[in-house]
Amino acid sequence: MSNAEVAVAPRSQYVDFWNSVLVPKFVRWRHVLVGGLTLHSAKVFPTLAVRPGDKVVDAGCGFGDTAIQLARLVGPSGSVLAMDCCDGFLQYGRRDAEAAGVENITFLEADVQTYPFKPIHDFCFSRFGTQFFENPVAGLRNMRASLKPGGIMTMIVWRGINDNPWLGFAKQVVLQYLPPPGENAATCGPGPFSMADTGVVTKQLEIAGYKSIEFEQVDAQVFVGKDLDDAVAFQLAVGPAGEVYREAGKLGEQRHDEIAQALKAELTKYQRPNGIIMDSSSWKVTAKNPE
Repeated sequence: MSNAEVAVAPRSQYVDFWNSVLVPKFVRWRHVLVGGLTLHSAKVFPTLAVRPGDKVVDAGCGFGDTAIQLARLVGPSGSVLAMDCCDGFLQYGRRDAEAAGVENITFLEADVQTYPFKPIHDFCFSRFGTQFFENPVAGLRNMRASLKPGGIMTMIVWRGINDNPWLGFAKQVVLQYLPPPGENAATCGPGPFSMADTGVVTKQLEIAGYKSIEFEQVDAQVFVGKDLDDAVAFQLAVGPAGEVYREAGKLGEQRHDEIAQALKAELTKYQRPNGIIMDSSSWKVTAKNPE
């Protein structure tokens, strides 16, 4: 397992935003963004077309939890190339893989949209990463370039904001107190719901050269906080509500207490013994590289 693979390339404004703004926030909320998605991933992973001995790419692997799962699926005779544009995430993946004794992963800091892949992989996977491609068609085409003829790409993308109350409700609440972000707001890319429309995504995949495109709806609960305070702080740091709050600047700080109270009032109904649990919905999108 490589612990210091780096692909040097010019960084886009979106990559810079991820590294400078979002990585510290995601690290702070890792218990939600990794642990919180466990139930969702549990529905997806048993259905993946991955076999022992396969060579796999995990595109936009984040903290590396999916890469470790994939590495266990392919076994010691297989391998995983785990890529992300943020080394701040990969550090956790390297550490966790080493602690788990998983040695068939190479963690690589690189932009999936531009990395010069060799067409040697059987499977290319991405969980909630492709939605942030600056150029979705180019990114998807480059993922296909990693595949052998007949290789399979599977990406997990969020369905619409109304299908994901764990992210959508907080934005609606915060917008009652703060203005929407302006056109010049700093951004991480197209956003978490940019691939919710199956018609649009089908066309993107077709233009990128894929065949046999299929969509499967995945509904699962997600953990969004240990308690009400934890869940409120998460919503105001990450996701659509977090963007509104961040861009409001001082006004957001001034109205923080009333916003937090309004969010708590809504979140109370989702309290469970193990924390705040809400509903989520995604598409499992599968497509093939032509033979």
